[in-house]
Formats: sequence, C-alpha cells, structure tokens
Amino acid sequence: MIWELPVIALRNTVIMPGTTVNIDVGRAKSKRAIDEAQASDKRVILLTQRDQRTDDPLGEDLFKMGTLAVIKQVVRLPDSTLQVLIEGLERAEVTEYLPSPYLRVNAETQVRDLGDERVTQVLLPEARNAFEEYVKQNKNLRLESFQLENLRSLTDAGLYSDLLTHHSTWSVEEKQAILEAVPVSTRVELVLKNLNRDLERFNLDRQIAQRVKEQMDQNQREYYLREQMKAISKELGSGEEGPAEMDALRDRILKAGMPEKVQEKAMKELARLERTPGGSPEGTVIRNYIDWLLDVPWTKTDDEILDIKRTREFLDEDHYGLQDVKERILEFLAVRQLRAGKEDKNDRELRAPILCLVGPPGVGKTSLGKSIARSLNRNFVRMALGGVRDEAEIRGHRRTYIGSMPGRIIQAMKQAGVINPVILLDEIDKMSADWRGDPASAMLEVLDPEQNNTFQDHYMEVQYDLSNVMFITTANSLSTIPRPLLDRMEVIQIPGYTLDEKVQIAKQYRLPRQLKAHGVEEKVQVTDGALTRVSQEYTAEAGVRNLDREISKLARKAARELLETPWEGTKVIDAPQVPDYLGVPRYRRDEMEREPQVGAAQGMAWTAVGGALLVVEALATPGTGKVSLTGSLGDVMKESAQAAVAYLRAHANKYGADPEFYKKLDIHLHFPDGATPKDGPSAGITIATAVASAITGRPVRMDVSMTGEISLRGKVLRIGGVKEKLLAAHQAGIRTVIVPKDNEPNLVDVPESIRKELKIIPVATVSEVLDLLLLDRPKDAPPVIPPQPSPDQPSAGA
Repeated sequence: MIWELPVIALRNTVIMPGTTVNIDVGRAKSKRAIDEAQASDKRVILLTQRDQRTDDPLGEDLFKMGTLAVIKQVVRLPDSTLQVLIEGLERAEVTEYLPSPYLRVNAETQVRDLGDERVTQVLLPEARNAFEEYVKQNKNLRLESFQLENLRSLTDAGLYSDLLTHHSTWSVEEKQAILEAVPVSTRVELVLKNLNRDLERFNLDRQIAQRVKEQMDQNQREYYLREQMKAISKELGSGEEGPAEMDALRDRILKAGMPEKVQEKAMKELARLERTPGGSPEGTVIRNYIDWLLDVPWTKTDDEILDIKRTREFLDEDHYGLQDVKERILEFLAVRQLRAGKEDKNDRELRAPILCLVGPPGVGKTSLGKSIARSLNRNFVRMALGGVRDEAEIRGHRRTYIGSMPGRIIQAMKQAGVINPVILLDEIDKMSADWRGDPASAMLEVLDPEQNNTFQDHYMEVQYDLSNVMFITTANSLSTIPRPLLDRMEVIQIPGYTLDEKVQIAKQYRLPRQLKAHGVEEKVQVTDGALTRVSQEYTAEAGVRNLDREISKLARKAARELLETPWEGTKVIDAPQVPDYLGVPRYRRDEMEREPQVGAAQGMAWTAVGGALLVVEALATPGTGKVSLTGSLGDVMKESAQAAVAYLRAHANKYGADPEFYKKLDIHLHFPDGATPKDGPSAGITIATAVASAITGRPVRMDVSMTGEISLRGKVLRIGGVKEKLLAAHQAGIRTVIVPKDNEPNLVDVPESIRKELKIIPVATVSEVLDLLLLDRPKDAPPVIPPQPSPDQPSAGA
C-alpha cells in the first residue's frame, strides 16, 4: 500500500516496528512534519540519517527503508523542542520525494514475509538462549524486568527480532540492516549473528580482564618486594637504583650494538653504579655516563639512496650554478653507486670525502650541505664553529670535572641518531685558540679519514667510529685555517655569482618566495631589468643574502601600497620604478675612465664580496726620492709597490725616465676608497704602470684593465680570483684586459659569454705591459723634473 507521509529525520537512532518511544524534535522541517501529521491522520515515516553530522538532510542523506509510525502525544518543551511519543507500526520504503517546504514522500508499506520458516524454527530458540546470555554479560544494557518478561513471552519471531534489536546496544548501521531485512527468517539470522559476535567479544574481554587482574596482582607483589629490597639497600648503604632499573639498563646495553670493548666498559660502570651508595654525587656522574653511551648511535644507519640522477635533480632544484661543487659530489656518488655491494670493510678509498666549501658570505655554502644530505636521504646536523676557542668543545671534558659532558662531535652524533649522517661544520675558519687549547688541533683527528674511525672523546673514554660520517666544512677564507687541517680537506672554491647568475637566482628562487610570503604573488610582477638594477645599485656582495633582503623590502612596500591604493590585475615593477620602493641607490657601477691619464692605471681587485676595479694613482713631485703609500694598504701590497719602484729604477732609460728620478722626485702612491682595507700582490703591474707614467709624463690607456704580480726581474706572476676580476671589468664596460700568462688555464672558469666580449691579453713580462699601455708623451707637456738653475745664475729673491 502506498502512503503519502511527512518525514521525521532521525540522528543516531533507528526506531523499529512494534516499539513505542519518546523522541525530541528540534529541527524546523521536522516540527512542520509533526504539525502536518497532527492535522491529518497523525501518521509519519521515520527515516534515519546516513551521516549524523548533517544538520539539514535531503533525500539522498537518508536511508530509503524506514518505519511507518503514528503520533500518540506531543509535548512542547520550554526551549521550543517537541517531545513526541510515537509508536512504530510497520516497515515502509520510500518510492519518491514530493515537492514540499518540508520532507514529504510516497512510501510503500512492506507485506509481511515469513521467509524460510524452517530456518526460523531452528534459529529462533538459539537466538532466545543467546539473548539471555547477552542480557547477563552486557553491562550497558538497561532492561526492566517487565520488558524482559514481555520479550520471553513473545511467540511472533518477527516482532521478537524487532524488539530485541530495539533494546540492544548495536550500532545504527547494524539496526538499519535488520530494519531492511523484510523476510522474518533473514531478520532472525542477523539478530543471532550479532548476538553471537557480542558474546564472543564479551568472553574475550572477560579473559583479558582476568589476565590483567592476575598481572596486576603479580606487579603489586613485585612492587612490594622491590620496595622491601630498596628499604634494605638503603639501610645497608647501597645504591638507590632499584634492581629492576639496573636490569633494564643491562638489557639496553646488551641491545645497543656497542663494540665489545665499549660494552665491557659500560658493564663495568654499571657494576660500579650498583655498588655506589645512594645519594652519592658519584652515582649521578656514573649514571649520566651510561646514558651517554646508550644515547649515542653505534649501529643504526640511514638507508642511503645512491642515485646520481636524483642527486643532480635535488642540487639543481635548490641551487643555481655552483657547477664545480655539484660535479665533485656527483663524481663521488657515481663511484659509490658503481661499487655498491662490493665494498671491503677495510677499504679506505671509499671513505666519505671531507669537503671544504670556501667562498664569500651568502653564496649558498650552508644550504648546499642541506641539499646534499636531502639527496642522499641522510640525517643532517649543522655545527657552528664560529667563536669556538676551547679544545674541550670538540673533544669534551674529562669526567673528573663537575658538569663535564662530551664534545660537540659526540653531541652531534647523538642528535643525528645514526652513524652515517651528514655533519656540516660551519665557519671552520672562525675558530681560534687561547690558553684552553687549540680546537683546530682537535679537529685534525675528526677530519682525517685515516684516523677518525678511532676518534676518542675525553668524556666517553672509548673509541668512536666517525668514518661513516660525511663531513662538510664551510669557510669564507683559507688564510686563517691551519695548514695541517686544510691538508685534510678537499677544498672547493665557490666564487661570487655573476650579475646574470644573481638575476637568475632572484628570478627563480628569491622573488617567488618573497612575493608569496608577503601575499602579493598574483598582484606584483618584477621584471628582469628591475632585478638587474637592484643587484647592481642596491647590493655589493658576492652572494645573494642582501639581494634577498632588498627583494623582501620591495615586496613589503608593494604590499602596503596594495592596501592603501588597490589596483586591478598585476602591477609590473620595472627598473625606473625601483627607487620608488628602495630609495636612493646606494652603490654606483664602476665605470672606466675614457681618456688616457698621466699617473693613473686601471687595475682589478678581488675582494670578499667579489671582483672590483681598482684605480692606482701615482704623483711625482720634486723631492729627495721618498715613496709614500696611502689607501689603507696591507704589508704585501706595500712590498709590491717597493718592488715596482725598484724595477723602474733599474729600467728608467728604457721608458724615457730620468735615470736618477729616485733622487730628485718624491712619489706618492694612492689607492682610492681609502676606508677599505687592501692587500695582496696582484696590483704589482698596475702600480708599476702608474709610477712609470708619473715619472715619464707618458699617458696611460684607461680602457685597459690589468692584474698581475711583479717580480724584481720584471716577470708577471700568476694571481688568484681571475674569474671575479674579469667579471668586474666586463660589468664596468672594460673590453680589454691584461692577465699573467701563467693564468691562461684559469680562463676556462670565466663564462663563455663573457670571454667572447673581452679581449684578453696574456703577458709574461712588465715590459710587455708598459709597451702596450704607455702612450707617447705630449710635445707641449711640461718636464716631469723641472730644470735646475745653473750655479752662476742668481736664484729668485736674491
């Protein structure tokens, strides 16, 4: 039979036919359905929600099978909730939902179906017996005695199954499954299945509870005995550690995988701990020592991934450029990958290399170490060595000192938790020594692949194997690293980035990150020209750290501008708009002087922040041969100036100078930008050129830049920083450069795009340089050394 019925949606409950229950109705649609039902025949259909969290269920949110019910009584509570007494009549299945401001359906009542009566006759008695046991064991079941008697007296198997389901503590899904089971035999079978399952669980719970009770009794007995033993130990003056704790420590030592000698040491200390009187400071020292032995990894390793393609992808993803470093890492991993599974335990050739990444600040040395660890799937630990002055920081303090502890190496291994991490020793050139010892000397053993498999910490007093660790060190300069320590490391120079590299790094990495961090990634676009100007005029560094700060500042300004004066679409920031965001440019590009000059020469320098042009000025004035040097110069540069003057004294005639100029002229050499310290021998030929011009009056070509050390015999010796110097010259507009002939192999490091635009002249002698740069002396130029009055000519003022 088809009924048109209002719907009451039920949360977390299923109402079975034959039951009378109270339900609380609070939702507006359900209240409307109650009102409509009372206005007609008081019949409704009760449908259960599939998801109890749905507040406003629709047809698809409800089960199709429900219960046709009649409303017996409605009570309106003070909070406007309706308390409805309702009686379930029979099963009804929804056939369609009707248009209505509340849920209203056509539902078809289900014809009574007995199913297989033979199954019912067999299973019903079993279900009755199972329910009796279920009532006894289910503590959550709340049944009054009269309800239980009513169930026992029922002979209708279908109604019995429905009432039993109503009183059970089963889930909504399980009750709904029984509601949807129209045949009585199927219904009885489901009920018996659920009852047997619950009874089995009750029995299992009872067995577990019994075992737990027995275990608790045993634990209480052991606790009582331990407390008795502790009291006896205290009276006898023995250690305060309980026997059980000692046994636990002993088990941990045996399972830690320590080498045999280390395990013997740990067991010996444990025996001492057992004999130590309670409350003794020595007991605390011994316990801390044992804990350190247990906390340090002895056998646990990371599963290293040896795949050079994967490693290359990680390195390229995290860093732009740095090809030399990447190639060295990939070479080492290629060998490891080919030798995988063939390593001899005593083969020292495949020990992890000690890489030393040397370069200016901000070029990515530290982050490169992280990328290497990530590509190898190894744990990464960074250890900052800047300012370390005490040898004990590396090797640890002996246990005789109060508050002693292991050194930083052992602490790093504890932090890593494995024996094969990647440990980055950051700023190794910043270590220094004082009266407490030299930490660099302690690092000799750590960074020597032939010795670090037996590293011994003063606190641990046992040998620890560091040979599986991949150490990476970083430094800004090699000059402060002791030679024996430097000899143990494979040095990889990381030069400063070129302008193009900086722009690419900013474009691919820094700019997207900063725009996203400031919430303007879809509102602001920065052109390559703007990034070039930021790099040139607002930063003066070899790395990109300050460039990142300037990009961050630009993004902050753009974010504020977006809120104050919003714009539609994407705003493009080009080079001309950069000062509007970053203010007046702080740096000026080095521009070459166009016209030839007397007493000046264009040189190239290598600084901590990359290459730069260096103009050397020389002034010759009448005097007694005094040479003055200004410009915050170091000793090496002063010696280069002396060597240049000495060479020119010996070859003055060759370049048209007075052979006795060193007696009649005072020479003043000045290096502009006097506040910046300068040192090194590479300005030798530049000084010689400037002095030669000053003493001869011959102009020097200023469209040529040079670098090279000078010897007293006039040879041009090799120098460092060729790449950085040539990049600086190119950036300033220089197109002709002079370099030492011995530095020709270093030209391969210069990007090909830069080499193509430069005319590079290798020279071997100073005479080649002077012949190339010194122009003819102007005919109308005054003499460098004024003529001296004759003895019989009266002097002025006589």
